[in-house]
Amino acid sequence: MRVILLTAALASVGSSGLLAQASGRDGQSGLDLYKGACIACHGPDGRGMPQSVVGFDLPLPDFADCNFATREPNPDWLAIMHEGGPVRAFDRKMPAFGQVLTEDELERTLAYVRGFCPNPSWPPGDLNLPRPLVTEKAYPEDEAVLTTAIGTGESGSFGNEFLYEHRIGPRSQYEVVVPINMAQDASGTWQHGLGDVAVAFKHVLYFDRSPGTILSASGEVVLPTGKETLGLGKGVTVFEPFVTFGQVLPRDAFIQAQGGFELSTNTDLSGHEAFWRVTLGKSYIQNRFGRTWSPMVEFLAARELDDGEPVVWDFVPQLQITLSRRQHIMINAGVRIPLNERDGRSPQVLTYFLWDWFDGGLFDGW
Repeated sequence: MRVILLTAALASVGSSGLLAQASGRDGQSGLDLYKGACIACHGPDGRGMPQSVVGFDLPLPDFADCNFATREPNPDWLAIMHEGGPVRAFDRKMPAFGQVLTEDELERTLAYVRGFCPNPSWPPGDLNLPRPLVTEKAYPEDEAVLTTAIGTGESGSFGNEFLYEHRIGPRSQYEVVVPINMAQDASGTWQHGLGDVAVAFKHVLYFDRSPGTILSASGEVVLPTGKETLGLGKGVTVFEPFVTFGQVLPRDAFIQAQGGFELSTNTDLSGHEAFWRVTLGKSYIQNRFGRTWSPMVEFLAARELDDGEPVVWDFVPQLQITLSRRQHIMINAGVRIPLNERDGRSPQVLTYFLWDWFDGGLFDGW
């Protein structure tokens, strides 16, 4: 993914010469393997050798740049190391080492490369779990997401929501949400326009690569920009503090959770509410280094903070699929199904189109 624009790399000048150097090593350390296979292009400090040395114009990645080197999970790095640059739509100057280095040797080499980032406060990309349709993620991102919601009830509804996320430093992120909604009023007339715009800030409180755990805290402000009289907004400012959690499980499975409150500035128009969400999922990689399929199920719960109010439950089965070879373009589709309190609540079709813009343009990486 820009991930390893590692791509020009691990190999160098003549890839055949480097492949020869990489062979014939018994029990070598990651440093030794790096020296034999990678240093001629990437340099002793991981910042890349100059053009006058490598002999080509393609920019080399900077493994000491934590903003670049920490974002992608180990399987994406290993895919390029094993199969070469083209497996992630990068240049062929990055050769395949899968035939000359064992899996263990590739992992030792990668562990050494990971050490070039001098700042341990950057969460590793292995904690960047697949994005559910509703539950927020704990990992900070640079993404653009277009979500569409289609109501199936007698009173029709159709909404598009554009989300822009931008990472700030190792652990933080801000985001802006702009909804464009359509809804039928009591007379059956379709109303459409801007919904309630939201701005949010996220910060990672804790992470640990070894057990695969990440925990973040977020705050969101929802502004009354949508016309309440047309059914396009709540007509009141709402504050949403919440926490998000992610946990890697064995065999590429994972669990994600979110819990928080919606605190209204005018309870006559909109009451306070507590919500909690849990997502279970598992990723399947096609032909080991190909497209990733991630089926997930979300359980969503919400309760208005008034005496006697019930907990409202929804269930959301869904499937996320990576589209590009670089895996920075994804789609997800599912159905939000009410489990109780079904009066006035019908199933809702949910989809999104996701672009991880840090990893490349919309037309890159295919």
